[in-house]
Amino acid sequence: MRFKRHMKLEHGLKQIDIAPLIDVVFQLIIFFMLTSSFVMQPGIKVNLPKAVTSEVVKSQNIEVLVSGENVTYFDGKVVTAKELKALLKQAEKRNQSILIKADKRASLGRVVEIWDLARDFGIAQVNIATNQE
Repeated sequence: MRFKRHMKLEHGLKQIDIAPLIDVVFQLIIFFMLTSSFVMQPGIKVNLPKAVTSEVVKSQNIEVLVSGENVTYFDGKVVTAKELKALLKQAEKRNQSILIKADKRASLGRVVEIWDLARDFGIAQVNIATNQE
C-alpha cells in the first residue's frame, strides 16, 4: 500500500547535493593544517657542528646536551656535575650508550669532561652528534 506523500518524496529526490559536504571537508582540512603548524615542541636550541665523515647512529642513546652557554642537560633537564655522575652510573648499569649533543659555541673542555666521566664509569659507546652538511 503506497501513500501519495511517499511517492512525491521518492520522485523528487533523485541525487544528493554534495557541495555543502565538500565545503565542510575543505574547512576541516584547512583548520587542521593551520593548527598543526602552530604546535610548538619544547626543546633546547643547539647548533651542531658540521662533519663530512659522520655516521648515522641507530641505537637507543641517552642524550647529554651542552648548550652554547655550557649548561648541561640530561634528557631535557638541567643537571649539575654531581647529578650527571649519578645518572651516568645508572646508564652504565643498563649498558646504554651516550650521545653528546654540543653546541658549536660550547666549551670543548666541558664536552671532554662529560666524555671522560662516561669512560670512567665504563660506558663503552660514547658518540658526539654532528650535522652531515
